[in-house]
Parts: sequence; structure tokens; C-alpha cells
Amino acid sequence: MVPQQETFSPEVASALRGELTPVAEQTVAAIVVEVPSYAEAFRGPMGRKIEGAVELALGGFLELATGGADASRPVDPAIEGAYVLGRGEARTGRSMDALLSAYRVGARVAWRHLSERAVAAGMSAATLARFAELVFAYIDQLSAASASGHADQLAASGRVRRRHLERLAELLVTGAPPYELHVAAERADWTPPRTLTAVLLPEAGARDAMAVIDARTLQVGEDLPGAEPSTERAVLLVPDAEGFARAALLTSLTGRGAVVGPARPWQDARSSYSRALRALQLGLTPEGEAAVDTEVRLAELVLRADGEALTDLRAQVLAPLDDLGPGPREKLLETLRSWLLHHGRREQVAAELFVHPQTVRYRMGQLRDLYGKRLDDPQTVLELTLALGAR
Repeated sequence: MVPQQETFSPEVASALRGELTPVAEQTVAAIVVEVPSYAEAFRGPMGRKIEGAVELALGGFLELATGGADASRPVDPAIEGAYVLGRGEARTGRSMDALLSAYRVGARVAWRHLSERAVAAGMSAATLARFAELVFAYIDQLSAASASGHADQLAASGRVRRRHLERLAELLVTGAPPYELHVAAERADWTPPRTLTAVLLPEAGARDAMAVIDARTLQVGEDLPGAEPSTERAVLLVPDAEGFARAALLTSLTGRGAVVGPARPWQDARSSYSRALRALQLGLTPEGEAAVDTEVRLAELVLRADGEALTDLRAQVLAPLDDLGPGPREKLLETLRSWLLHHGRREQVAAELFVHPQTVRYRMGQLRDLYGKRLDDPQTVLELTLALGAR
């Protein structure tokens, strides 16, 4: 709070008002010299505007000092100007350091010149001391107003940028045209990477995951495009997660229940998102704590793409085994699957099933009795491989 001041004499008040313009000029000149980051900004037309702002601030101060305003309240125009100045500093990307330095320089210069003029106009020593308190308390108010404006601007710009980044992420996963994506990326101040990889994970773990992956990662808003409303999943779009970077990403997602799509050119992020979402909808589950890596589960994705068709295919090609009991049928199915995967190499089939090669020979004889020459037909072999591939 500004300290209560003694009323200045009319002679002192008049003398000080006459100094406002030259003191403002001297203040700006000193700031240009002593605060290098303002050297260019304060020159030319901008310098004259700054001088006007300084003169306004000094005028507000003198209004307080001469009893023209309530000293317990900030002088609205000057304080508002300081607040706006702080917001402007934040918009230019500067911290408060330079502005606070400018206030300190300004206070020193203004105090030196105004105090000299006040003494020359007959100000007493006691009043001069109170005058000093008033000057520096007023500067504190201006500094606080600027700091508040600076903080508010950073908060506001942060919220605006977050909205732009979320909008960009939504456009990416919904497959917006390239020109829209470029405009949205520029608006969000986001430099496009080579590729983006979609990651789906429970919403509750999204914040923790964001803390351990690439800081450029985008996050889609609350709703998953194309998913059921009840799907409580977050969508992250991770830049340049290829090769070793993909391995590191998968490691960082361990234990988080994540489903990871393929890396795609950034404008085609929808493809990666669609793959991850499809894997989630088809029920691909993590193997232990590891994330679901769709790049190593492609066969399952293909086989599960049409569940009804796969069920019908199994029923059709495995029909010759329908009359067998559960035990014998299961043994022949595991033998047939291993035989298909090992291309009929009996020793390898026996090793995988932990049986004697003669047992494999006997079971294959049974299967040939059931299927006949169809086991030598490429189409039948393909259908059997698909039918047994996702077991």
C-alpha cells in the first residue's frame, strides 16, 4: 500500500508537474542504456509511445503525491497501463526480468530529478523523506501490476495454445485435408515431425504417460473419434517413434495398458489411429505388462477383422473332425496346426509337441484319412492355416 503522504505546497506541486516531460525523456534514455533488451524497442515511434506511458505513470504518481487522489488506492490509468505493459512483454516472449530492471532504473532516474526539483522549490527534509517512500511504494504497485499482467497473459496464451493443439490432434485423427492440417499446425505453433504414432491408453494414465514421452506429443480431447462414447481412452500422437525410438516408446508405456499403432507420415496420422482403435475394438490384449504393439500383431488383426467370417471358415474346414471326441479332436488339431506351421517337417513337429516322431506320423495318417487329398490342395492348406492361425 502507498504510504500516507504530507500535502505538497502548491509551489512544489507546480514545479514537479513542469518536470514530467523532461523526466520521462531522461527515464527512457537511461533505460535504453542500462537495459540492453529494450535498446531497439524504445527507439523511434515506439520510444515516443513509451515516453508517453512513462509521463502518464509519473502524472498518476503526482496526483497521489499532491493529494489529488486517495493514496490508499492505485491510480487506475497508470496501474492499468502497467498491467497492459506486462501482458505485452509476455506476448513478445520476454520474461519479467527486463521490465523489472526498467522499473528500477526508472525509479532511480525519476527520483533523482524530481527530488532535486522538489528541494529547489522549497520541500522540507521531512516531506522529502515521505516523498521517497511514496516514489518507491508507487513503483512497487506498478511492478506488481505488470507482473500480474505478465502472468495472466502466459496463462491465457497457454490455454489458447492447448486448445489449438487439441484441435490439431482432432483434425489429424479425423483425416482432415493437408491444407487444413498445415493451417492448424501454424496456429498451434507446432512444427510437424516426419511421422506420428497413435497411442491409446486409459484416460487416467494419460497425464503420467505424457510426462515420460516426447514433449511434442499431441493429445486428442475427451472423445475418441469413431469409438463408443463409453470408451474411456485417451489418444496420444507421438512424433517420430520409429526404430530405436519406437522401442523406447514401448518401454515407457509398460504397465499402462496402451495400444500402439504404426508410425505414419504426420499428415496420415489417422491411419495409425485407426489401426490402434481397431486393435482395441478387436480385443487385442497386452502380453503381460507390455503395450500392445500392433506392428507385431498384424496377423491377429487380419484374422480378427471379420469375426463371423473366421468362425464360418473354421466350421467349414474343420468339419471332417466333428465326429471325433473332444480329446482326440484336440490332439489332431494341435498336430495339424504344427504340421502346417513347420511345413510338414515331422521332427520339428514332434519337438514342438513333445511327442515321438512316430506319434506325429500316426496322427497325420488319421488326418489324411479324414481329409484325403485335400491336405495337398494349396487352397485347403491356406484355409486351414487361417482357421488355426489365431488359436
